[in-house]
Amino acid sequence: FIVFLIIPFSNAQNLDLELIASSFNRPVSIKHAGDDRLFIVEQDGLIKIINGDGTVQSAPFLDIDSRVINTGNERGLLGLAFHPSYATNGYFFVNYINNSGNTVVSRFTRDATNASVADPNSEFEILSFDQPYSNHNGGDLAFGTDGFLYISTGDGGAGGDPDDNGQNTLNLLGNILRLDINSTTTSQNYSIPASNPFLGDPNTRAEIFAFGLRNPWKFSFDRQNNDLWIADVGQNQYEEINKVSATDAALGLNYGWRCYEGNGPYNSDNCSDPSEYTYPIQGYSHSGDGASKCSITGGYRYRGTNYPNFNGWYFFADICSEEIGYLIYDETAMTWSKTFEQFSGQWSAFGEDVNGEIYVSDLSSGNIYMLKDTTLSVDDESFAATSIYPNPTKNILNINFGSHTNVNVSIEMTIYDLHGKKIKTIKRNTEVIQKVNTSQLSDGIYVLKINSEKGEQITHKLIIH
Repeated sequence: FIVFLIIPFSNAQNLDLELIASSFNRPVSIKHAGDDRLFIVEQDGLIKIINGDGTVQSAPFLDIDSRVINTGNERGLLGLAFHPSYATNGYFFVNYINNSGNTVVSRFTRDATNASVADPNSEFEILSFDQPYSNHNGGDLAFGTDGFLYISTGDGGAGGDPDDNGQNTLNLLGNILRLDINSTTTSQNYSIPASNPFLGDPNTRAEIFAFGLRNPWKFSFDRQNNDLWIADVGQNQYEEINKVSATDAALGLNYGWRCYEGNGPYNSDNCSDPSEYTYPIQGYSHSGDGASKCSITGGYRYRGTNYPNFNGWYFFADICSEEIGYLIYDETAMTWSKTFEQFSGQWSAFGEDVNGEIYVSDLSSGNIYMLKDTTLSVDDESFAATSIYPNPTKNILNINFGSHTNVNVSIEMTIYDLHGKKIKTIKRNTEVIQKVNTSQLSDGIYVLKINSEKGEQITHKLIIH
């Protein structure tokens, strides 16, 4: 069942966590499939669904527990990404460590008769490679706006990268890979994008998009400008955050590991001139940034609509200090400032929903939370909590006003098409959850604007399908 709860941690904080769902087993990834559901990846090999109305689907979306090794803290089912055309082709991709201890990236297909579950027998292996040790597996997946699949891989494990995999461009360890999974070759179930930076270089695997990473546990794309954000777990001193524009990333960047940990030298054997490496835009030390820290979990840059104060903030966390942090860009100084706020949880993953709101998972409790802004007034916060579901919808749209129960405040809901033409206007009635008939609307994408007489406004993308 679903529990909604605001957990206050400090009156001085800018950030609150709202409990969305609980009782997951070691949740390590949160993704959406272009609709109002959240897909929660459990490390043991299951994917579960939080529906748009907040309920948790009883049957797993996918269960591949028997194919996944789950011994050790860093192995298991680690990554999930939905094909950009998932709504029509039903394809999604997972990254897991198999029973031999090696990385497998595979495609699965949604069940042909039940869109709420996947076909576990539909596995189509895209890529696999050996893992020399049990840790530093990376494992995240995401599609860029270019339609290509990006994959994070760790340096193979142990401590200090003893095999120097981070600087070895003839294997697939310690990298961000980029694959075209819409076409195959005679020898591979993928092809190499023509724009990959090392294509044709005999000294570098063509799959590599960027290298020199230790354990990029989580990465993401900024949905506004497609900047790539990579949080790389450090060795014993420094955790780093890398931000690269699409233009810079096309150069084929070397992030420096094991020659550098963050901005500082780590192992000088077989290293190049310092100018050849790309250094983080921000990060933190294990012992010099407040509470003792150990391992970064990368998140997302906020591009949602519920909390305007968050716009442009990049959220991340440390699994040891249990802090959630954020970077804010100073336009005048052209620098990123860093803030930590204390919570209680082993923050293993962040995720975005279809509207750009951000969620975070607690590995230890199995709870999923949504990030909320504490600086809103009570009235503003309750209005911002207004939600719509199901989305996509066909006949009936539910608008849940939640705690915004003052029916004496006039609220108007307007649906526009993508050309800005007003299609439908609805006045709020006395119900907390108001039903709106959308059966007369043609299939397509619309904009729903909810306005109150106090000047509050929320905008949602609405899909009729």
